[in-house]
Amino acid sequence: MWFWFALGSAVFAALTSILAKIGIEGVNSNLATAIRTVVVVIMAWGMVFLTGGQSGLSSISRKSWLFLILSGLATGASWLCYYRALQIGSVSKVVPIDKLSVMITLVMAFVFLHEEFTVKSMIGCALIGAGTLFMVL
Repeated sequence: MWFWFALGSAVFAALTSILAKIGIEGVNSNLATAIRTVVVVIMAWGMVFLTGGQSGLSSISRKSWLFLILSGLATGASWLCYYRALQIGSVSKVVPIDKLSVMITLVMAFVFLHEEFTVKSMIGCALIGAGTLFMVL
């Protein structure tokens, strides 16, 4: 089942780039990010209440709160950078560079989470890096 959600994520992420590029025309990139964020917040809390997830709010540990907040800050910084890049660059160049996050995530998962970094992972990272360079140069 995770595969279908991951594929849905990829499709919606692709739509996000196209819709954002069209919508950001003539709009301050920070304002556009704020509008997008409000929509995401409403949608996320709507899903929480729709599925009854709000009952777990009081059981979240301090560590989880800290790291979820830090993750939110990283997401916000990513979105601000992404929207600014989309505003001044072409989608076909911005998106491949943005997807270098796959390489960076794999390295960080190895360093900080001690996840396995296999030869297959290394080759995949090299191919993603090479593909990105090929697309943007």
